[in-house]
Amino acid sequence: MPEGKAVSQMFAGIAGRYDVANHLLSGGIDFYWRRVLTRMVQQRAPKDIADLATGSGDVAFKLRDRMGTSVPVTGLDFCEPMLDEARSKRAAKPAYADIEFAFGDCMQLPLEDASVDAVTISFGVRNFEDRQRGLKEILRVLRPGGRLFVLEFSQPDRWFRPIYYFYLKYILPWVAAIATGDKSAYDYLAGTIENFPTKEALSEQLKLAGYETVSARGLTFSIVAIHEARKAD
Repeated sequence: MPEGKAVSQMFAGIAGRYDVANHLLSGGIDFYWRRVLTRMVQQRAPKDIADLATGSGDVAFKLRDRMGTSVPVTGLDFCEPMLDEARSKRAAKPAYADIEFAFGDCMQLPLEDASVDAVTISFGVRNFEDRQRGLKEILRVLRPGGRLFVLEFSQPDRWFRPIYYFYLKYILPWVAAIATGDKSAYDYLAGTIENFPTKEALSEQLKLAGYETVSARGLTFSIVAIHEARKAD
């Protein structure tokens, strides 16, 4: 598992160009992934939401667009430069003024037990220093019957894997280097993507952490998957 401090420092180094790189490297498909995620959250009608590993805030902003101002949204991240990017974007649009962005490490969240209806985390679980500890910590802060939504890279459909892995190893880091000036950060990220569990394996890890029911939905040839995990009543 990656060391949390090193991951935070890595993201701090690319914070200013993070959004541009994401949109470029995904070909803009990341907008679609966030739409699907937030639609799934909306269907569960939570009273409040914590967006973990919020980064520059794109998921938090999309949740606000989807849910309206009646549902409080809090964005937490352990990288202050990324939070600064989110706050700058919030300041540019008054409709997002009520979204709170604060420091929060998924290994020890600054939230009370059973204090939130829904938790979202996008492209953050693979960077957990201790995955089981992080998943159990999220379970702690969910109310009974609450739900965790994990948008994360997965293992793509078998026929697509050779194409995808070639892209990860030989194209993504160099394009990222041009976009951000930091090839090493994306060498690391490509490695975490390639070694991340399948949908089925992550589902089992979520159940092992104590979630009652888990479902997984692959998107874009299963390049990514959305896991929905429910805490028992």
